[in-house]
Amino acid sequence: MPGTLSFDDLKSRVSEGAIDTVLVCFVDMQGRLMGKRFHAANFVETSYNETHCCNYLLATDLEMATPDGYASTSWQSGYGDYVMKPDLGTIRPIPWLDGTVMVLCDILDHHTHEPISHSPRAILKKQIERLEALGFEAKMATELEFFLFEKSFDEIRKEGFRNLEPISGYNEDYHIFQTTKEENVMRPIRNHLFAAGLPIENTKGEAESGQEELNIRYDSALNCADHHSIAKHAIKEIAWQNGHAATFLPKWHQDRVGSSSHVHQSLWKDGQPVFYDPSEKLCQSKLMRHYMAGLIAFSPDYTYFLAPYVNSYKRFSKGTFAPTKTVWSVDNRTAGFRLCGDGTKGVRVECRIGGSDLNPYLAQAAMLAAGIKGIEDEMELSPPTTGDVYEDAKAQDIPQTLRRATETLRNSAFLRDVMGDDVVDHYTRAAEWEQEEFDRVVTDWEIARGFERA
Repeated sequence: MPGTLSFDDLKSRVSEGAIDTVLVCFVDMQGRLMGKRFHAANFVETSYNETHCCNYLLATDLEMATPDGYASTSWQSGYGDYVMKPDLGTIRPIPWLDGTVMVLCDILDHHTHEPISHSPRAILKKQIERLEALGFEAKMATELEFFLFEKSFDEIRKEGFRNLEPISGYNEDYHIFQTTKEENVMRPIRNHLFAAGLPIENTKGEAESGQEELNIRYDSALNCADHHSIAKHAIKEIAWQNGHAATFLPKWHQDRVGSSSHVHQSLWKDGQPVFYDPSEKLCQSKLMRHYMAGLIAFSPDYTYFLAPYVNSYKRFSKGTFAPTKTVWSVDNRTAGFRLCGDGTKGVRVECRIGGSDLNPYLAQAAMLAAGIKGIEDEMELSPPTTGDVYEDAKAQDIPQTLRRATETLRNSAFLRDVMGDDVVDHYTRAAEWEQEEFDRVVTDWEIARGFERA
């Protein structure tokens, strides 16, 4: 049966010779899986308890550079170790790699064995605990959108990321014939992830040539984030195994629509959805209205956690299904927040702001914190917006640049209160560094525009 393995199951499979490799992984600031490959015999004998990694791994950028300005680690402090503590409840087979299983780790202080506060998994766990103290459980689901390309990662890189050709030649939104041509990649993605214990629902073509979407069933908030990170990693590996590249860059071409990661969310208590109230209009409970009010009111504060790079903000443009306004609407894809399933027990809120490059732990944690604030303060939800929200001049804009989102993060008293100054300062520095790196680069656009005519 597909699913996670108990530690005893793993030991049995190792002794039988069925498993020889354990991927011991944690999630970094960018949402990537980092870690080590253990010989399975060593893992089940000793390393299942803990292993170590350099603490610079939670203070790097996409290039693995070591920027200055972080309080947690630096060249001056000598870059010491963190403890990687395997969460043995996350052991699962990795069917696309022979004889291999994976386990996810929490990151702990080497001396105190306390969680590292700016570790993405710890940030999400803190908000889950706050919600549980109120008597609720969050169930969430993320949509993973990405592009498949004709060539492999290595070919594209060696060609300087030029002349990129998607795997298909036309918009394939819900298109069965075109997606049949891509089943050599998409079928193993679905089947391998299902066999790894992820509750896969479906894949579909998205609203551009070569654009795909993977949907994973609703689950607890932590499981949702774990599933998202494992799936994103698997999609890249399985595409590579089949000679193709998959990108989660939100906007790879100015004339193409971008890739998002919509996040669906609702709260539950004693196995029942507490967002649902059949006596209320739209079946939207009072608790849900408070939650949504907080979610929307603080969305500028946490936009960085939904859009962490310069490129993330190229996606926000009207007429592309990517939102530009922080308002809600009923089943309307032009709004930043969409009420889905109105009139049913499945009523929920979908945040449409996040791009395909978000770190799910950080994004989900920030949204839960905002929703909790809405509940605690009994915030009032404004009426829904109708029509084309892109043209609503009264609606508040989503921060339109990384620079602006960095300032809202830095100055957010709300996030400092619920996440801590150390966490906000850490990710503010990450945002600053990303902008600094972009600002120093001379782009192809500048050269082509001004080389002769400036």
